[in-house]
Amino acid sequence: MKIAGRTESDVDARAEPVYRHWRDQAVPISTTILAAPGQIELHLSSRAATRADADRALDAAVEALVGEFGTAVFSVDERQMEEVVGDLLRTRGLHVAVAESCTGGLLASRLTDVPGSSAYVERGVVCYSNHAKVELLGVPEDVLAAHGAVSEPVARLMAEGVRSRAGARVGIGITGIAGPGGGSPEKPVGTVAVAVLVDDEASVRTFTLFGDRTQVKFRATQAALNMLRLMLTKRHDVL
Repeated sequence: MKIAGRTESDVDARAEPVYRHWRDQAVPISTTILAAPGQIELHLSSRAATRADADRALDAAVEALVGEFGTAVFSVDERQMEEVVGDLLRTRGLHVAVAESCTGGLLASRLTDVPGSSAYVERGVVCYSNHAKVELLGVPEDVLAAHGAVSEPVARLMAEGVRSRAGARVGIGITGIAGPGGGSPEKPVGTVAVAVLVDDEASVRTFTLFGDRTQVKFRATQAALNMLRLMLTKRHDVL
């Protein structure tokens, strides 16, 4: 099981009351929790007299954990976040356009790593400099001056700019400080603003992400994909 938007300690604390008795039941189940970049994984295993007995026990265990974590669970079948989001876009007939600053095209790369992604990925734009944000996306210079490039207003304008230019119904904007330099007391390294637009709905958030430059970039794309996933499933309660 893959879970997004939760810390390892939170997942462990909430899952432990659910699985504490599983080792003593007729078909025992063992649980391992693993922290991976941008997600927490729960690995369940069982020993039983038959495969069917093990499958029934594991299915019940997964159902119990999904009941506990709700839409924070994004995969129980080994699909990665970009695959889950891609399936949601495809089934809803939506196209996505992305505008990236600090992630440098990683979000577009992850989306297009999925075979058949041409059915829903329209375009991606890397706007690393302020000049590029103005020239390619139409972000007003006065907004950049007032709020800074790493801000929710700029992330939203990036998403709006790339979406309108692409004629897509879904737009994503990411801007942040991946490090190791460039941070400030007000906006430390790891500060990332993400905006996701789906038709007339918007979700805009600022994250403080940890890790080195590569990890911050990946976690930023994971956060953006998870925001889009939750909007597409019409569940905002875990944001």
